[in-house]
Amino acid sequence: MAEIKRIVILTGAGISAESGIDTFRSAGGLWEQHRVEDVATPEGFARNPDLVLGFYDARREALASVEPNDAHRALARLEREFAGDLLLVTQNVDDLHERGGSRRVLHMHGELKSALCAACEMRSAWDAPMSDRPQCPICQAPSLRPDVVWFGEMPYQMERIYAALSQADLFVSIGTSGAVYPAAGFVQEVQRTGADTLELNLDASDGTPFFREARHGPAGSLVPQWVDEVLARA
Repeated sequence: MAEIKRIVILTGAGISAESGIDTFRSAGGLWEQHRVEDVATPEGFARNPDLVLGFYDARREALASVEPNDAHRALARLEREFAGDLLLVTQNVDDLHERGGSRRVLHMHGELKSALCAACEMRSAWDAPMSDRPQCPICQAPSLRPDVVWFGEMPYQMERIYAALSQADLFVSIGTSGAVYPAAGFVQEVQRTGADTLELNLDASDGTPFFREARHGPAGSLVPQWVDEVLARA
């Protein structure tokens, strides 16, 4: 750990689930009421934009009822106190990392609190419903959609992510299933350079066999403990 100068961290649904955010696999949540094909694909949006906009309006509104947990806050502390390079990549579209204190977060799957205009292709910070077809703040066209990456679309800033992975000394995966690509392949990407790898997950994931070390349990416990270890050796 004393040799660690460049860290790439990937977070997934598991870290937000501990704050009460619905995931694909959570029972009784928003996702259980809809097929992924209907609310998380470009084709679903083309078929029924009202359904999709209403779905993401509900997800955005639900953010007000949840708070960052100890794992989010620990990663923000690491960002502040770690002397080396740190890149925090998240698959999550919520804002819990930012509300937990992190300032340098790369949302590879987009953000609920951002709108993408289909007319001018510009992004705007957004915290209001979209179902009533509001105008784009930039071009005034009523062509806004959630600025989230749907199935079949390319995740954001992949070149920047792969560049950071190629230089990382340590790759840490937190709260991910290890089943959603391209993020599931990050651990194999860093193996080519000999970087150390660590999984922090509630249970063993599909990707666990690829990690040099895996610790299983709640992120709210594992992540602060790991951050303490890193900063003690820095």
